[in-house]
Amino acid sequence: MRDPFPTAGSPPLPPAPFRLGWEEWLALPGLGLPALKAKVDTGARTSALHAFDIEPFGPANAPRVRFAVHPIPGREDVVIPCSARILDRREVVSSNGEMEYRYVIGSELAMGPRRWPVEITLTDRAQMAYRMLIGRQALGDDMIVSPQESFCQPLLDYSAYHSAQRLMEAAPPRSLRVAVLSREDGAYSTKRLVAEGEARGHVVEVLDTTRLYMAIDALSPQVYYDGAKLPRFDAVIPRIGVSVTAYGAAILRQFEAMGTLTLNPAEGIVASRDKLMAHQVLARHRLPMPVTAFANSPKDTDNLIELTGGAPLVVKLLESTQGKGVVLAETRKAAQSVISAFRGLRANFLVQEFVKEAAGEDIRALVIGGKVVAAMRRRAAPGEFRSNLHLGGSAHTVKLKKAERDLALRAARAFRLGLAGVDMLRGDDGPKILEVNSSPGLEGIEEATGNNLAALVFEEIEHRVRPHPARRRKES
Repeated sequence: MRDPFPTAGSPPLPPAPFRLGWEEWLALPGLGLPALKAKVDTGARTSALHAFDIEPFGPANAPRVRFAVHPIPGREDVVIPCSARILDRREVVSSNGEMEYRYVIGSELAMGPRRWPVEITLTDRAQMAYRMLIGRQALGDDMIVSPQESFCQPLLDYSAYHSAQRLMEAAPPRSLRVAVLSREDGAYSTKRLVAEGEARGHVVEVLDTTRLYMAIDALSPQVYYDGAKLPRFDAVIPRIGVSVTAYGAAILRQFEAMGTLTLNPAEGIVASRDKLMAHQVLARHRLPMPVTAFANSPKDTDNLIELTGGAPLVVKLLESTQGKGVVLAETRKAAQSVISAFRGLRANFLVQEFVKEAAGEDIRALVIGGKVVAAMRRRAAPGEFRSNLHLGGSAHTVKLKKAERDLALRAARAFRLGLAGVDMLRGDDGPKILEVNSSPGLEGIEEATGNNLAALVFEEIEHRVRPHPARRRKES
């Protein structure tokens, strides 16, 4: 019996052994698994965790693996996605003599009052009663296993997997595989997204939209790149060029069919790129904009000019971008000439009211995940009415009025865009929407505001791909 009153000067008593039964409850906090029932097996050398959809990813010098876990036996509706750094890949012989190569990861194991690092192999244990097996390598020298006892340490339960709050608290930051669809891997926005994503521990790959192709299949849709089938991506950030909008949208629809999160859906990108369709969407949602008119026949030129309030007016190509294909006609005769010239080129265009009081300025509000996260005021260069930064305009941070903020949010929502640049004019009768950009550049607005907006893009992606709590089954 241990002496509760050791005499002065006697050596300190060794710590009491940490007792385990042959089955115990534990948690793997680093993997976002708050409760697992495990079997303690000193006959097994390595520990093993139930995992499926096991997929390595990342660079060769820092490989990672992602996988999914059914933490509750018999409940395949509860799925927890996990990721971890690969420590090794080993040959493991199971108790029935079968050999298997398994990925080895490291994680912290929490049981009762103690936490300690362990190495875990990943394997499919769907047919096993315990989702985890604790091998002798995971046991410390002061641990004693009592094979006749169960649950010597405090009990846990599976309720954490049914609580959104507890599940989010348990979920650690995990590595995601993210694709940026862009033909310009050297562009500022693309480089910022890659750098920020990698700084947050994700694997970000830039894919040239035109080099992607697809196999359209009802049961197993796939996307290929340069002859190889692409792995599963957690999310796609589309930065599709105007010249390949239709093809890029088709690729995006394929990713959507595969269950990949697309920050902006194909439908919203197509609608925002076609200026006629975009204005019809804005009108359907009763969002204010400059008076806009469209016609096909040359006989309607004068009527178009009258509908927009007469000269001065703006003539825009339907697929113009960065201010290109946008012309200010200051007189009626100039308007007639520009319209005639566009028709001669068989170009599709619209005619729009010129908001004179805007005085060569507009406002760009950046919306991410249903929130206005930054805004800047752009001012046109001297002698220019277009305020685009690519045309020499300047940008400064601006504080939005409540009406402008609400309008930007409603516009992004109308196109179902998770990332949008909403351009507005300040008219005498309130703000008016000029354009909703589904691939807004980050350079000008990050420089103007000093905000790390690329980080907010990834915060939105991380939030949207987090695990969701499982619904409780109804008792029969």
